[in-house]
Amino acid sequence: MSTSEEKGGVRWKRFGATLAILTATTAALVTLTAQGVLAANFSISGMPFVVTATKLHGDGFEQFATIDSMIENSPNEGDTGGQVVVIVSAIKKAELTKLCQSVSLGGMFLKITAGDGDTPVKADTLVVDSDLISGDADFRNIEIGGDASTYDKVPGIKGGEGVFGQQADTIEIANLRQNNYATTAARFNLPHLRMTFTGTGC
Repeated sequence: MSTSEEKGGVRWKRFGATLAILTATTAALVTLTAQGVLAANFSISGMPFVVTATKLHGDGFEQFATIDSMIENSPNEGDTGGQVVVIVSAIKKAELTKLCQSVSLGGMFLKITAGDGDTPVKADTLVVDSDLISGDADFRNIEIGGDASTYDKVPGIKGGEGVFGQQADTIEIANLRQNNYATTAARFNLPHLRMTFTGTGC
């Protein structure tokens, strides 16, 4: 067997193993979030994924920082020590138009798209852990600098004691782009869902 074939074989073996783990994890998350029992924090894979939307609207918003942890000796920890500092964004009721989510699997991407102007993606108790968020944001009745452990805009979701945070009655973001490490929701409705492997991400 040639060197290129050996490399190709290794690449596809790694891809297959990654896909098997991803599929099992996705099934578990879907089950737990459908039951509304998944906590905001769990052991992350350490593989970031991109989420974009032309528009996000949310009623009931909280935001604060925390640390996400990987499993011990995770192959994805790199030089992070198995921990990533993230921004937690929690929304009681969220709607996203033209949602796109992609994760790099080494040479290709698993891409998910859903929702449009007439039938946006809808989520209840949406919690997203990100290390980058961009877009054009508009908040209503925002409070900045409060102790995140006292927040009540999203029932059941609070930050740590003494942690700086902000909360608002509503949030709207146009041209949203996030680099995420985790997402949970008590309910996630994805009209016109399409999942595929592609050569490009979101």
